[in-house]
Amino acid sequence: MRVSAKTGMLCVLTAIGLVAAGSANSSDSLPEGVTAVKAAPPSKDHPLEELFSGWHFRAPETQSLQQDDFENPGFLWVEQGEALWNTVDGSAGKSCASCHNDAAESMKGVGAAMPKWDAKLKRPMTMEQRVNNCRTENMGAKEWKWESNQMLSMTAFVRNQSRGMPVNVQADGPMQSWAEKGKELYYSRVGQLDMSCANCHEANYGKFIRADFLSQGQSNGFPTYRLKWQKLGSLHRRFKGCMANIRATPFKRGSDEFVALEIYLAQRGKGLQVETPAVRN
Repeated sequence: MRVSAKTGMLCVLTAIGLVAAGSANSSDSLPEGVTAVKAAPPSKDHPLEELFSGWHFRAPETQSLQQDDFENPGFLWVEQGEALWNTVDGSAGKSCASCHNDAAESMKGVGAAMPKWDAKLKRPMTMEQRVNNCRTENMGAKEWKWESNQMLSMTAFVRNQSRGMPVNVQADGPMQSWAEKGKELYYSRVGQLDMSCANCHEANYGKFIRADFLSQGQSNGFPTYRLKWQKLGSLHRRFKGCMANIRATPFKRGSDEFVALEIYLAQRGKGLQVETPAVRN
């Protein structure tokens, strides 16, 4: 019997107790700082009828790790990020706090709007690229590697200041061409398995595959702690993993291709709340 993606999703949500109204949106069952894990599509021509955070598709044991900040292992990196925020580094003798003061105020909403267009550089900047730009241009410090503990800690700390706020990445103006490029990548079949992002995360979300349930592939929880990784990881690491799974040659972290794909995913999930640091399988 053929099961549609929507029917399969409902079966999954019923099985883990999330489909009933009041359980999916009950404030005592959601991650700390988050009031909803689903949202309405931002436009009528959106390919999805409803937007669901990846938290929706996780087993109760995984969800429970994210529900409590004391249990959530991702907060080890958030705490490290807070320490780095106040650490002087580089020839200018500055820390992040030297310019931006209290992150709870200055960084509130920043993570929900990234990637963001940089008029001076005439290109969009991801959180990681913005951090390194500040380090080299303002602090006189060395860049951090994309997947280093320092970068993961700082991006998790900054994104966490927007937790509970809806994703709201610019979709028009100079960002439009980048979003269109990301959309093209999202629907392009690649690799030996001849698959696209949409094959899993649009056509088959909610179905069981490789001992896990497929999500909609939303990006609102990154950087994310994955049980598989046993540490925090960036969105671009996940991109590389997906491409490797379908036997394709991955783009590099920070490449224009992955930046464009990140922009499209953010716009695709516009309205979902930032969950950083999320916990996933």
